[in-house]
Amino acid sequence: MVWPLMSAALAFFLAMALAPWVIRTLRQQRVGKGIREEGPESHAVKSGTPTMGGLIIIVPTVLATLLMNNQGRSIYVPLFTLVLHGIIGAIDDLRGLVGRSSGGLSARTKFLVLFALATGAALILHYGLLLESIYLPFVGKIPIGVWYVPIAVITIVGTANAVNLTDGLDTLAGGTAALAFAAYGIIAYLQGQSFLAVFSFTLVGAMLGFLWFNAHPAQVFMGDTGSLALGATLAVTAMMTGHWLLLPLVGIVFVAEAMSVIVQVSYFKYSGGKRIFRMSPLHHHFELLGWSEPQVTMRFWLVGMVAAMIGVALALT
Repeated sequence: MVWPLMSAALAFFLAMALAPWVIRTLRQQRVGKGIREEGPESHAVKSGTPTMGGLIIIVPTVLATLLMNNQGRSIYVPLFTLVLHGIIGAIDDLRGLVGRSSGGLSARTKFLVLFALATGAALILHYGLLLESIYLPFVGKIPIGVWYVPIAVITIVGTANAVNLTDGLDTLAGGTAALAFAAYGIIAYLQGQSFLAVFSFTLVGAMLGFLWFNAHPAQVFMGDTGSLALGATLAVTAMMTGHWLLLPLVGIVFVAEAMSVIVQVSYFKYSGGKRIFRMSPLHHHFELLGWSEPQVTMRFWLVGMVAAMIGVALALT
């Protein structure tokens, strides 16, 4: 575990060094997050906080990977996934700034782009890296052939959107994503996929550096630049380990957030305007129940931590 931990430390210090410059530049360029009017009233003070902070995660990860983890072509699959989804997220962030009327990319456009990127990644994983299996706890490795491709596409797009929905409170998405990547880093290490373990922990280190500045009250938000990139890359990492069936467990917070939106919208539509949650995504529901933002975040972290530990344990069976 020497190289994974050393790479994580390098990414952390790179993020810590880069963050002040990024935050200062974003403020100078007025790259401030627009807060949706239908959100909790307590979030109004967040309007104008610099967004696109995902750069603080992506840039150190790329640099640390090129310096310490250039171990063949396989590493470029998650690396390019991170960068390309970061670019799409950055475009969305720039279109949704304070004072902009567009509110970001349309849902249709964003889905089509994410679907195209996911399809490309899935084809490379299957036909380029020859991945075609799933690991079942207590059973073992089972080949699924060409079905690997559509499953990978759905997993990548779904996880990218789920992490994106989770990014609504200070440190929530970054902390839970760090836990998930740590879990898959351990799984990859136990499989002997050292390059993937190093990459996962590199991301963890970069996220810890970002969280230093994202701690409540946040100086910067990761924005779609970070959330879309982290979600898609987490899915690709899970697919590369073969333990993608454990992803809903390891990323249980992301699943809960996404499902809360799906359930809320569906119930609202078919019940004629009634709601199950006070507000979705789920973290807003607990805010409106009276939990403070740090309470929601810390409790979601704890759930994510326990789920990650169980996920690693099941991967060993």
